[in-house]
Amino acid sequence: MAIDRRRFLKQAGTIGMGAFTAGGIYPLVEAKCCHVVRRTVALPNLPASFRGTTVALLADIHHGPFTPMPFVQRVVETTNAMRPDLVLLAGDYVSESECFIAPVMAALAPLRAPLGRFAVLGNHDHWENGWLTRRELDRAGIARVDNSGAWLLRGDDRLRICGVGDLWTDRQHPGPALADATSDDAVIMLSHNPDYAEILADRRVGLMLSGHTHGGQVYLPGYGAPVVPSKFGQKYLGGLVEGPACRVYVSRGIGTTGPPLRLASRPEIVILTLA
Repeated sequence: MAIDRRRFLKQAGTIGMGAFTAGGIYPLVEAKCCHVVRRTVALPNLPASFRGTTVALLADIHHGPFTPMPFVQRVVETTNAMRPDLVLLAGDYVSESECFIAPVMAALAPLRAPLGRFAVLGNHDHWENGWLTRRELDRAGIARVDNSGAWLLRGDDRLRICGVGDLWTDRQHPGPALADATSDDAVIMLSHNPDYAEILADRRVGLMLSGHTHGGQVYLPGYGAPVVPSKFGQKYLGGLVEGPACRVYVSRGIGTTGPPLRLASRPEIVILTLA
C-alpha cells in the first residue's frame, strides 16, 4: 500500500514532538521519584551485638519552593516503614528561605528509630538561619552532633555516633566529636560535605556518612555529572567511596537545588545494614 507522505510526516512530527516533550519533562518527574537504596557496609570494630543494625541516612531534603511538604512527608512515612534502628540526618533541610525551617522540622519529628535520631547541619542551613535550624531540631527531639557525639550502648558494647560542622560554613572539631573513643571502638561520623574526608586524619573514624553532592543531580552516561559541588570531581558523587582515612557513604539526597530536576540520579532514602 502506498504511504501517504503528508500523513506520514504529520505522524512523525507528532511522535517527535511527544518524544521531545517527554524528554524535557522526565528530569522533573525523576526529581520526585524517591527510592530506597539498601547496602550492607562493613564498620571496623563493630561489636557483635550491633551487627545487623540498620541505619536510615537522609540527606539534602531541601524543603522549599521545589520540594513541597507532601513529598517530605512521604519520605518520612517511607523511612518509618523500613523500621530502621537508627536515623542519621546529614544536613541541608531547607532552601531559599528560613520560613521553611520550622515546617520541615515538624515533618521530621515523627521519624522513629529505637537507637535514636541524630543530625548535623549543612551549608544551606547556615545560609538560611543556623540558629533557628538548631532550635527547631531541638524542638523535634532530634539530637545534634555537630562537633559532638553520643555513645549507643548494648550491655558492655558501644558504638559512637558523632559529627562535625559543615566544611563550607562552620568549623570542624573531631576531638570533641570522638571524645574518649579508642582505636578499638566502632565510630560513625556525620559530615554534610564529603570533602571533609580528605582532611580527616583520625583513623578512629570507621565510616563517614555524607550528602551535599546530590549525585550531581544530572548524570550523563559516559561523561559523568557536569556540575559537582566538590573539589574532587566525581569522586564523592554517590555511594561507597574509599577516603584517605576511612570509607565514606555519600547519599544522592532527596531534594534539589538550582534547577528542580534530576537525570540518572534519583532521590534516595539510604538504608545501611552494619556488618
